[in-house]
Amino acid sequence: MIDHDLLDRIWYGNHWLSALLAPLGWGYAAAVWLRHTAFLSGLVPVRDLPVPVIVVGNVTVGGTGKTPLVIWLVEFLLSEGWRPGIVSRGYGGRMTHHPQQVRPDSSPDMVGDEPVLIAQRTRRPVAVCTRRTVAAEELIRHTDCDIIVCDDGLQHLALGRDVEIAVIDGDRRFGNGRCLPAGPLRDLPGRVQSVDLVVANGRAARGEFLMEYGPLPLRSLRDPARTQDVGALKGRDVHAVAGIGNPARFFSFLRRREIHIVKHEFPDHHRYQPADLLFEDHLPVVMTEKDAVKCREFATDTDEWWYLPVEARMPDAFPHRLRNLLREIANGQKAA
Repeated sequence: MIDHDLLDRIWYGNHWLSALLAPLGWGYAAAVWLRHTAFLSGLVPVRDLPVPVIVVGNVTVGGTGKTPLVIWLVEFLLSEGWRPGIVSRGYGGRMTHHPQQVRPDSSPDMVGDEPVLIAQRTRRPVAVCTRRTVAAEELIRHTDCDIIVCDDGLQHLALGRDVEIAVIDGDRRFGNGRCLPAGPLRDLPGRVQSVDLVVANGRAARGEFLMEYGPLPLRSLRDPARTQDVGALKGRDVHAVAGIGNPARFFSFLRRREIHIVKHEFPDHHRYQPADLLFEDHLPVVMTEKDAVKCREFATDTDEWWYLPVEARMPDAFPHRLRNLLREIANGQKAA
């Protein structure tokens, strides 16, 4: 199992292993640069779709908050009269054929946890495939979609895009600034300079749009219609479960509300088994919404398992800028 604490020290600290791994990072950066050049020069073709495409992604490994932003984007587009569809790689899923459409009741074990979460929250068509172009074409062919939102597609250059949005962790930023495996970068350090919009989760620098999380009421895994305010757990001991890219943010949220947590940290996209959540003290369990889509089947016998939905909150300037970009695309003023 990967030691995430060690990775954090290497990528976000001054650990000596980062310098030792630096030559491998240079090789990774060179490979990424060659790939970018091949697509930009036309040596490798880019597939342009007959509808606008908005790509949301990041340049580092780990969670930066893309999924809440994708959900926000879909809801915004619906309010503007668009009919969005969402494509994703379906990371963590074990589907046997591609592409595959995702429904709110699809198995996260087959199609991935984030696509199921997006389908549940947006009720819009979602398709997954390792080749996002194929997933997008499937949605256009078989649904009413007139715009595509691509989840985690910044590095999937084969798909033409009209708007690129990079999401960064406003606290951890780009770590030591090195590429994998010496640092957390999975793209060139200057990649964020080429995107249309930069969204920072938690803390924004100049020119970036600040995204904040608004917590919604806790929901019961057994009966999602049953809710309670997170403040109801103040002063209580609870098991806090997180298998996401940056679990520290979730744990800190609970601690700030004076909830006494017993921390259970799992790898991102972890495939939960009942034994993972077998706690004999019968304390309440609180987890993220992404974990809940995979653990709901284990919670049939308890009323004390809860998950915390969150919603992205964006400044007024962000939808204004996005609206202008979409208008430019519709008028043919923005090159794809």
